[in-house]
Amino acid sequence: MTREEYQETFRIRRLNPGDIIAEFDCADEDLNDFLLNESNLYRNALLSVTYILENKMTKEIAAYFSLSNDKVSVSDFENKTEFNRFRKHKFVNDKRLRSYPAIKIGRLAIAKSAQHQSIGTYLLEFIEDYFIVDNKSGCRFVTVDAYVDAIPFYIKNNYQFLNNDDEDKRTRVMYFDLASLI
Repeated sequence: MTREEYQETFRIRRLNPGDIIAEFDCADEDLNDFLLNESNLYRNALLSVTYILENKMTKEIAAYFSLSNDKVSVSDFENKTEFNRFRKHKFVNDKRLRSYPAIKIGRLAIAKSAQHQSIGTYLLEFIEDYFIVDNKSGCRFVTVDAYVDAIPFYIKNNYQFLNNDDEDKRTRVMYFDLASLI
């Protein structure tokens, strides 16, 4: 589908306080549980905001994602040399900052019935546009703690590993530089 076709079929909306999601299945119990039981708790605690992608006609939830603030910091790297290599990205400010603002994708899940339709890529593009075009806040990077099985998806969408400290972990920290789009 093209972006226009997605926009004709679906709408993305922020979950409102009190919205109750009765049904969602992406084949991952942890991701299902977050949307069904925890997303309102995270919102009320000001920890994250959840958005759903719903079919305009049927109101069926095809996907969701949650966002929270993050940063890429010198402490994310083994040493300053590694951080300086990361700074290969061109930064406007000549002053060397110790951290750069980011938005974190806390959760991203596609319903089983909507998988393999490039909806995940559409959502990543939406998030990127949300922080460039609409410029909600100063934000240079999108970060994600990618499940090992999802790493190929993020690589396909131009995300990179932040460092190698988590090579043997269940998730890997990855990032996308929003400045690459402007």
